[in-house]
Amino acid sequence: MPLSKLREYLDANHVKYLIISHSVAYTAQGIAALVHLSGKKLAKTVVVKVDGVLAMAVVPASLHVDLSLLRSLAGAEIVELATEQEFQNAFPDCETGAMPPFGNLYDMPVYADASLAVQEEITFTAGTHRELVRMAWADLARLVEPQIANLTQHAVAA
Repeated sequence: MPLSKLREYLDANHVKYLIISHSVAYTAQGIAALVHLSGKKLAKTVVVKVDGVLAMAVVPASLHVDLSLLRSLAGAEIVELATEQEFQNAFPDCETGAMPPFGNLYDMPVYADASLAVQEEITFTAGTHRELVRMAWADLARLVEPQIANLTQHAVAA
């Protein structure tokens, strides 16, 4: 069961968390709708390649990673979305596309959107297309140590 590795890690680090089970869903916005959660409150993990090295970009489900912002942040030449074929073997305990934002468990850097860091809690897929984890943002930040920056283009009111 994919959740067990994450659960063991959270338990070993004395983290309080909630498991939310839902019907099978494959898109972040679809999951948000199923569990009656705003797309701004559900985090999605996007796997990117930063100068050819896999990394995670964690952003609200309702937004897209701005690759040029991430390229600047990482000081990289090339940042691009990784294909499922390129990253599926990097997460052997997860269903493809359902990896949690714990790059430290998979030896990859994590970049998190600043809009997530101002929230008290974070909710994210937990390795399957049927389960979410909700926990305190402070605990995720402590365990993962993501680089926090603006990774998305936020609409500005005129």
